[in-house]
Amino acid sequence: MSPQPQTRKVAVVGGTRGIGAAITSTFVRAGHDVLLTGRHIPDDVLEKFRTEATREGQTVEALPLDSAAPDSAERLAAAVSSLLGGLDVLCLNAGVFPNRPLAQMTYSDVREVFAVNVESQILAVAACLPLLRESPAGRIVLTSSITGPATGFPGWSHYGASKAAQLGFMRTAALELAPYGITVNAVAPGNVATEGLDGMGEEYLAQMTRTIPLGRLARPQEIADAVEFLAGERASFVTGQVITVDGGQTLPESPEAVLPTTAAARS
Repeated sequence: MSPQPQTRKVAVVGGTRGIGAAITSTFVRAGHDVLLTGRHIPDDVLEKFRTEATREGQTVEALPLDSAAPDSAERLAAAVSSLLGGLDVLCLNAGVFPNRPLAQMTYSDVREVFAVNVESQILAVAACLPLLRESPAGRIVLTSSITGPATGFPGWSHYGASKAAQLGFMRTAALELAPYGITVNAVAPGNVATEGLDGMGEEYLAQMTRTIPLGRLARPQEIADAVEFLAGERASFVTGQVITVDGGQTLPESPEAVLPTTAAARS
């Protein structure tokens, strides 16, 4: 595989908030040309990312995009081509996780989650493939979750199913794209301190924290760091794999197996 160019062209789908914002900032601060998408992109958010640019003439552009729309993949590929002039790294971070118990589940609930979390990602890869094939070292990184592939949580059966499906897609895509030197990997975060958890309540956050051996929720930047690794040259021989970033959350057999953190033990 040819060495990566110093400046890369990166698309971050779902790059305005939480984990996505951290991913966007990471690539912008590294001097890469970046196109981010989101359903709604306030001017101040785009301006913030642009102020983080470290290279003269660096491209930082935004595309308002509803990933659930039927034409989202084609619009993404067209914008990448016109605004970046190519593509080296495709980060697929957009996701929805509405809480819905099975007893209340409807067809529309399932369709909404799978349209964003699975279908849009498959179609985005297919639409961007001609651009990625032109890259000397193409990279695709999916944002998955421990929920579904490794754990379950009441009310998120459709979400968990979508994240498990995502990894099934990843493995076959990695096989199909390997002949072009394109790698396909995923990060699987545990609970992360983002805006998405704001509505869950303090009791939920405290409960989740108690299940994490490291004694805290992840910071968005810690997920972005894993994405940056998988998109970089050091991961050139890694494909079809998942990096779990959960502070050990999936390790304990029972709550009793989670020992007090150092800070708690000293109190």
